[in-house]
Amino acid sequence: MHLGWRNRIRLGRDYYVRIDTNDYSVDPRAIGRIVDVTADLERVRVRLDGRLIADHPRAWTRGMVVTDPEHRDAAAALRREFQQPRLTAVGDDLARDLADYDRAFGLVEGGIS
Repeated sequence: MHLGWRNRIRLGRDYYVRIDTNDYSVDPRAIGRIVDVTADLERVRVRLDGRLIADHPRAWTRGMVVTDPEHRDAAAALRREFQQPRLTAVGDDLARDLADYDRAFGLVEGGIS
């Protein structure tokens, strides 16, 4: 039996969950996933597929933002990764000579073998 607060939510892009009027950080790699949030008199915990991904002491003042430094650093790393241009593989060019299709369908001499 669990005493306290329990909810299942989809973690938003800001990677925080709100309990009463306080926000608690969650590992940002779980953004967009369904997480289980539990809170009792002492702790706020968040689990993803049963694995603990956030554990904070419960704050009883109003309007607090509780951030784990590891969550902040992971979010910064994800932002940097997202801002880097993606490199395409050499020769991964999607343009193709249309004459190749003509040869493949036998419309011109020298079909592809």
